[in-house]
Amino acid sequence: MAMQGISALMDFPHRVASAIRSAQESGALAPTVTESTVLADGGVDFSVRWVSSLTRKDEARRVATAPDFNPFLPYEPGLFVGELGPGHVALLNKFPVIANHALIVTRAFEAQLAPLNLADFSALAAAMASADWLAFYNGGELAGASQRHKHLQLAPLAADGSGRCPIEALLPATAPAGVATRLTALPFAHAFVALDASRFNQPGEAAAMMLDAWQAACAHAAVSCHAGQMAPYNLLLRRGWLLLVPRRAERWEGISINALGFAGSLFVKHRDDIERIRVAGPMRVLAAVAGSATRESPGRGLS
Repeated sequence: MAMQGISALMDFPHRVASAIRSAQESGALAPTVTESTVLADGGVDFSVRWVSSLTRKDEARRVATAPDFNPFLPYEPGLFVGELGPGHVALLNKFPVIANHALIVTRAFEAQLAPLNLADFSALAAAMASADWLAFYNGGELAGASQRHKHLQLAPLAADGSGRCPIEALLPATAPAGVATRLTALPFAHAFVALDASRFNQPGEAAAMMLDAWQAACAHAAVSCHAGQMAPYNLLLRRGWLLLVPRRAERWEGISINALGFAGSLFVKHRDDIERIRVAGPMRVLAAVAGSATRESPGRGLS
């Protein structure tokens, strides 16, 4: 039976876990093998993982270049998690590189480079009302998007129980909410906005707050929109903060970087890529695909 309204997935973590069990039994999920290494750089303990399933995902991405191919229309029933209001559904990622990885997908086709809107953030707020997971978005192919159909992504935080993702070691513990600014600790181009975590208890308020913060961050980082398409960017978001990163390239020396790279998690297809990143330094890799941080411009308040 279809669920209704913004509060439909208040038990989001439970529904994701249940959907994963069913998908594993049916074979809908592709198995993943990883090896993980921690590389410390710039005050962040980066997790760099070799992931066997990236090769299969790249194959799927090549198929997806066909003009009439869309894995979300229709979506695979075995990956269904639940409905998130009238315009979005929650699905499992068929090629998970992290545990409990979920997608928030528009029912009708919208381009991944189309601006995010209140409906998108309303669906995200419905999922995050009961789960302070990390939300992220790959805005376009240059930002690491493997599909052209608009989809946000959600993943749990560190499995070690710290409740943090690696990049939070450099984010301020307290900051004025609603002001887009640059953090001197981050060497790559970005815009940071602190959020009022208490507003996530009311999904409607949270959605409006996230939209305002996203718009302020886009303006601060000069991520423009022309003819209904955004310049490429990555977005990271938790209940307490939002980080937006403009993109200038998808890959560093053949290694694809998506939004999770700026959270402190990098994924590679070959084991020897880990050593290449260690030699270069993860921060240098991120600055290469995002551009170096520039002199801070005045913070912009939210409307």
